[in-house]
Amino acid sequence: MSRHRHDESDTFWEYETLRPPRGDTKKEAEDPKTEINKLAADGWRLVETIDYTSGGTKYLVFERPVRNSDDRLEDEQSA
Repeated sequence: MSRHRHDESDTFWEYETLRPPRGDTKKEAEDPKTEINKLAADGWRLVETIDYTSGGTKYLVFERPVRNSDDRLEDEQSA
C-alpha cells in the first residue's frame, strides 16, 4: 500500500476517546491494552490523557489523519 506524503498544514485530524474501565473503587481497574491495540490497528495514536481532578484517568484521547476517498480506495484494492 502506498502512502502520499502530506504537508502537516494540509492534514485534517479526527479524534477518538476511550474511557478506561473502572472498578468499584473508581480507579482504573483493568488494563485497556486490548482496546488500545484495536484503535492502533485502525490508525489511531494516543496523544493525550484527560484526568479526574482527584486522580485517575478519565479519557484517553487518540488522533489520526482524516482519510480521503483516494486512500480508502487504495486500501480496498490492496486488500
